[in-house]
Amino acid sequence: MEPVIDTSPAPAAPRPVVLVHGTRTSHAIWRDQVAELARHGHPTHAVDLPGHGARSDERFTLDGALATIDAAVAACAGPPLLVGLSLGGYASLAYAGRHEGRVAGLLLAGCSTQTRGPLLHAYRRASVWVTSVLPLGRGTWHVVADMLDAVAACSPVADLRRVRVPVWLVNGRRDPLRLEERRFLRAHRGARLTVVPRAGHDVNAHAPAAFNAVMLAALAELSPAANRAPAPA
Repeated sequence: MEPVIDTSPAPAAPRPVVLVHGTRTSHAIWRDQVAELARHGHPTHAVDLPGHGARSDERFTLDGALATIDAAVAACAGPPLLVGLSLGGYASLAYAGRHEGRVAGLLLAGCSTQTRGPLLHAYRRASVWVTSVLPLGRGTWHVVADMLDAVAACSPVADLRRVRVPVWLVNGRRDPLRLEERRFLRAHRGARLTVVPRAGHDVNAHAPAAFNAVMLAALAELSPAANRAPAPA
């Protein structure tokens, strides 16, 4: 009897995920997401940006942030879903604008406002004052001024127009940084927006179940099986 040879394609490996945190936090903000992704078999890389977490003795620069993301992407077995919150979202979008072929998709949270303008200028002035006058200046507030200087050189709307990978925007309804989300949607054909009720800026922590549902749906959409044409009848 001839041996039976299984010619069906091997199941695709789960899509890796790179998680990039916001200002004055660390990789630890993603604990709920890392646990959920582990339950579904997705390898995860939650980074610490310069000036944050285990790297708090460094100064934040955009080049340093992009290099950190690049190292995490390079450690993945295949193009990852790149997930960023706030500063991490702006940095992730800037990274994809420069290296689009290295990522499968973008999930951007709490970063639907341009990185220039009176609101962010006022935030920078406040951070400089806190750093130089108040005792808090001996902590990590300096990273806010560094961050605002760095992201002022970014153009998230231009990056959105440039990238062709799928994009998901996730914002808490109470987040002040969702002011231009409609403009961001218009900048990327096919971008999807989810606004999470009763959540603020840190939407992944305020509403982890809702955030995780969007993230897992994005991963399902990026899976090879989801993109495979149906067999002819």
